[in-house]
Amino acid sequence: MRPLIGRKKETERFLKLARSPHSDFIAVYGRRRVGKTFLIRSVFKNKFTFQITGMANTTNKQQLINFHIALKDYDKNSDYPIPENWFFAFQYLMKLLKRSRLKKKIIFIDELPWFDIRKSDFMRSLEYFWNSWASKRDDILLIVCGSATSWMINKLINSKGGLHNRVTGKFRIDPFTLGECMKFMNSQNSVLDKYQVIQLYMAIGGIPFYWEQVDSKLSAMQNINEICFSKNGILRTEFKNLFRSLFSNYEKHISVVNALAKKSKGLTRDEIVSKTDLTNAGSTTRLLEELEESGFIRRYTPFGKKKRNSLYQLVDFYSHFYHKFIKDTDPDDSNSWLTMIDSPKYRAWSGYAFEQVCMYHTEQIKYALGISGIQSSVSSWRSTTLENGVQVDLIIDRRDNIVNLCEVKFSINKFTIEKRYAQELRDKISAFRAETKTRKAISLTIITTFGLNINEYSTGIVNQEFDMDRLFISPLQP
Repeated sequence: MRPLIGRKKETERFLKLARSPHSDFIAVYGRRRVGKTFLIRSVFKNKFTFQITGMANTTNKQQLINFHIALKDYDKNSDYPIPENWFFAFQYLMKLLKRSRLKKKIIFIDELPWFDIRKSDFMRSLEYFWNSWASKRDDILLIVCGSATSWMINKLINSKGGLHNRVTGKFRIDPFTLGECMKFMNSQNSVLDKYQVIQLYMAIGGIPFYWEQVDSKLSAMQNINEICFSKNGILRTEFKNLFRSLFSNYEKHISVVNALAKKSKGLTRDEIVSKTDLTNAGSTTRLLEELEESGFIRRYTPFGKKKRNSLYQLVDFYSHFYHKFIKDTDPDDSNSWLTMIDSPKYRAWSGYAFEQVCMYHTEQIKYALGISGIQSSVSSWRSTTLENGVQVDLIIDRRDNIVNLCEVKFSINKFTIEKRYAQELRDKISAFRAETKTRKAISLTIITTFGLNINEYSTGIVNQEFDMDRLFISPLQP
């Protein structure tokens, strides 16, 4: 098995649970291909008391046969018959666990939602297994995993039935950070530098499986062309399959993403309802929560606004890139992406995408600013008085009475503040202070790819600046 990259927090939590003096029921979820199964198997080195993976699109009888085969693998001397139903299946599992001499008996059920076939009674039997037996012991660690986010959230984590409040811990496995992607590429002996890793990240995000498709011998632009635009590119047709695997009634989730892809700053809930076929009901609220929990969208309140003015914004890198470039391209034009490089459309996208990269790495930014220990909140702001909808996409509002206004600039060279832009920055700061009526000190922070050229226009207006290197440093590192 290849080495595990990153995932330090998750690994520490799992190992702590393995030493726990009581039984635990852990739900692990996250979007397709984010590395959930690989993480669990790597942490426990495949040393489970029992492990099984659900089968997609099959019958309940076949799932029971699958369960029986797994039991035989872990207890070769047993004479378990093929269980007639799930009640008997879990009774056989209890016998296996009782005979185990391991101090902590670790059970891993992967792709749990696939077992929940209509009229199978799987969930009722799982509830009985946990409530009547496993939870009363002190040596059981039950880990269940699934990519079907809506099922994991609604039928398990927020269960209203027998498993209500029975899940003792939940792990949402998030995409890799830039630092983790860099470590992965280094493990592949890649020649890609940090700038090229950022270019790839802006297009495909931090999904480990996507990064496994990266050819270490090609540039970032060549890799994007191969992965996203070639006829056999894995991400050319990934979009619909991705949502189908995660959500029931996935067409509704896609309609929200489609609407948000057209409005970079985001939409209110009412605006989303008006631009889709969704109803103004609780089902829409749950749908938005599912998309947010899966990392596709974020809900944020603009600086100085009330919670009722919250906006939903598309933050999934691949989904945004798909709508911007992949969706309408001709599959027969294998070089469509390479011809867009340095076009106005590309420049506009890269600037926005780099802002989103910084937004995703706010912990790294706080660490670079030396404010990790200070309570703060992250938001955005749009001017109502300046022309052209001037906005600040990343604001760090600190408890120590300072507000960091972060200007993010994506450039192939060191960034230079010229006279005109310096005046724009002063106007922006003045408008922000006047419109928000904040009494806090304002610190202008410039985040660039290759750093800032210090000149007469930057001096006196820029309080802090750093380059992309700081985005690759984990706050967990010494």
